[in-house]
Amino acid sequence: MSAVIYTSFYCSTALSSSPDFSSLLSLSFSTKPPFPLPHTPPDLSLPPHSFTQLFSASTTRRALLPKSWFATKISACTMATGSVQEVLPPTLDSTSDLPAIFDGATRLYISYSCPYAQRVWITRNCKGLQDKIKLVPINLQNRPTWYKEKVYPPNKVPSLEHNKEVKGESLDLLKYIDSSFEGPSLFPSDCAKRQFAEELLSYTDSFNKGVISSFKADGMNDAGEFSLVDIAYAPFIERFQPFLSDVKKYDITAGRPKLAAWIQEMNKNEAYKQTQRDPKEHVETYKKRFLRAQL
Repeated sequence: MSAVIYTSFYCSTALSSSPDFSSLLSLSFSTKPPFPLPHTPPDLSLPPHSFTQLFSASTTRRALLPKSWFATKISACTMATGSVQEVLPPTLDSTSDLPAIFDGATRLYISYSCPYAQRVWITRNCKGLQDKIKLVPINLQNRPTWYKEKVYPPNKVPSLEHNKEVKGESLDLLKYIDSSFEGPSLFPSDCAKRQFAEELLSYTDSFNKGVISSFKADGMNDAGEFSLVDIAYAPFIERFQPFLSDVKKYDITAGRPKLAAWIQEMNKNEAYKQTQRDPKEHVETYKKRFLRAQL
C-alpha cells in the first residue's frame, strides 16, 4: 500500500460555512467541489492503489503509481533516518536564557505540539539531518521574549535559522529543506507529478480550515511516491483522528480501508514516528481549543 495522499475532497453536497466532518470526508467525484481543488494530472493511467481512494469507500476515480514507487521512496527515507533515536531537548520558556544564535549552526525552532512545526520536523528527519539541524523547542503558552526580539519577530513556529538568516512558514520550509540540504529528494522528479504535488501542498490549508470549521460548528496524492505532500497532511490526520473518535464517536477510517492502511504505513515511518505525540494529548488540546469555546 502506497503511503501517498490525494486531496481531492469532493463532497456529496456543497458544504455550508460550517461543514460537518463526515460530509467533508464523503467523496463523490461526480459533483462540484465545495472549494477550489487541484486539477487531475494528465496521463496517469495507473493501478488503483493510491491514497486517492482512502477517504472513500466508493470512489470512481482510479489513478496511482505502482507500489514499487512507494517501496523505493520509503526505503530511501528509511536509509536517511536509519535507526536514529534522538534525545529530545527540553522546551524553552520565558525563564530560559537566550541560547547561542547566529553562530553558523542551523536550528529549527518548533513546538512539540504544533502540527505546522511537526511538518518541518518530519522533513528534517526524512532527510537524515538530525545531526545538522538542531531542534529548539519553544513553549507557545509561555514564550521566551528573546525569541521574538532576537530570533523571529513574527513570534511563530516553525522557523529555521540557516546561514545566519531566519525563515518561516511551514510549507516554504518543507521545500527549502528539501532543496537546500543533502538527503533523499522528497519531491517527484517527473514534471507533471511535481506540479500536481505543488498544488496538493497549496491545498492543505483549505483542507485544514474546512475540518477545523466543522469542529467549531458542533485520494489523495497522485504525485505518486512518498513526498512532502504526505508530510504536510500527516500531522493533521494524527490530530483529527483521535479527537473525532473521542468527541464525535466518529471513526474516520470506517468503510475506508485504504485510509486505515495509509495511516498504518505512515505510523511505520521512523522519521514521522520520532515526531508523534500521545493521542490523548491531542484530544485534550483540541477539547480545550474547541469545546470550551462553545460553553
